[in-house]
Amino acid sequence: MELTWTGVLLLLCILFILFSSFQMYQKKGQLPPGPTPWPILGNLLQRDVLPLYLHYQKLAVKYGPLFTVWNGSRPVVALCGYKVVKEALVDHSEEFGGRTQMPAHNRMFQNKGLTTTDEKKWRELRRFTLSTLRDFGMGKKRMSERVQEEALCLVEEIATTKGQPFDPRRIFASAVSNVICAVVFGNRFDYKDKTFIEHQKIIEYQLRYSVSFLGLVYNTFPKIMEFFPGPHKSIFADAENVCDYIRENVNLHKKTLDPQNPRDYIDCFLLRLEKEQNSSEGIYTHEDLVIVVFGLFTAGTITTSQALLCSLLAMAKLPHIQAKVQQEIDEVVGTNRTPSMEDRLKMPFTNAVVHEVQRYQKGSLETFPRATTCETKFHGYTIPKHVPIVPVFASVHFDPLHWETPEKFNPNHFLDENGQFRKKDAFMPFSAGKRACPGEALARMELFLFFSALLQNFTFSLVGDTKDTDVMSLYMDFRNNQYPLIRAQTFNI
Repeated sequence: MELTWTGVLLLLCILFILFSSFQMYQKKGQLPPGPTPWPILGNLLQRDVLPLYLHYQKLAVKYGPLFTVWNGSRPVVALCGYKVVKEALVDHSEEFGGRTQMPAHNRMFQNKGLTTTDEKKWRELRRFTLSTLRDFGMGKKRMSERVQEEALCLVEEIATTKGQPFDPRRIFASAVSNVICAVVFGNRFDYKDKTFIEHQKIIEYQLRYSVSFLGLVYNTFPKIMEFFPGPHKSIFADAENVCDYIRENVNLHKKTLDPQNPRDYIDCFLLRLEKEQNSSEGIYTHEDLVIVVFGLFTAGTITTSQALLCSLLAMAKLPHIQAKVQQEIDEVVGTNRTPSMEDRLKMPFTNAVVHEVQRYQKGSLETFPRATTCETKFHGYTIPKHVPIVPVFASVHFDPLHWETPEKFNPNHFLDENGQFRKKDAFMPFSAGKRACPGEALARMELFLFFSALLQNFTFSLVGDTKDTDVMSLYMDFRNNQYPLIRAQTFNI
């Protein structure tokens, strides 16, 4: 009897594998070529395929600038090189402007806020958010002054290290996060605030998990993974704790709300929610507010603080570039005031260094894919509706057709023959098209003002033997918690 049941189970497994393989074979006929997927698993265990930002070059050489990889039985179309990415995201922004829900994100964000796949709701919430952030100064002098104030706090915090080696990651994350917190919550937090630090750690861990192997496994087999223990359990619980904290803040805002004097984003959302409470569309809800704030806190902290970290590692590794930046700051700003956005036009080299850091910093947005909104003909292929699309931005920023020395950290990529700053079309650190990052203006402002304020006050160096380690390897070591420390010594011309 046991043998009979064993045979039945084995037969069912074989039939399931055959059925899955047949489904994948049917889908493959409509899609760009790519590495051969395994039944059920797809390319998940093929370490020379994923993550894409590490392996796209050899895949693009073999299959072309469009190729398909498989998360289990789910196809994902990768776009490589500036020409193809720009054509898809900008020239065909509507066709490639959808959003597909990854299971882990859907579990955390509940398909609400700016993560929603409801196109009408997403457009309205994005429009409201951008408008409100602008009202509170995003991209304007008022916001510039707020960032300058936080830059002074950051300088004071680093000065307490008194030239001793330190890990800058937590300080940078706190400084950057405080800017968006002031707009969203109406106040900043002390760098040693335990709740503030704990929430930063939760968000960082979530993002690391989302691009990890286990994160890929969860997104491939979410229903199966729910039956097993693992980091996903604590990640989802921690995300809910952050949401509970936001809910508490929303309730406090409701009790002290003055309709004539909204203090921050939460107040503005609550006023809009009250205005729309009789609407049947359900676009503005309390839970949407919580998830939008969660998203703003996440996006407004991690990416910019990591770019700031990478910029300081580059300066510590390349002291000749650091010295040139400091000389320009001294000539334009001096030592009696904090650098401002008005100074940026007069500081082309510093501006170029900030941009080159963003170009050179490889990262992964594979866990935030786009999706086709309709059946789309593109470069000779017919891509079905709702297929996930991953623009590989590393392939844009390292495209040899648009960068003179793509593998080298070279600020001259952003300088013309006269030493003046020049924009480059193949520069997309905030994505492009209709799904471009809504906080781009704020992030650009923060990076320039924080970076220039730090280089105005300190000279940075690495502690330990890093002679044979390049900038990108240093940055990846920091991300993987295998890092040398940084020393900040008071800068004097």
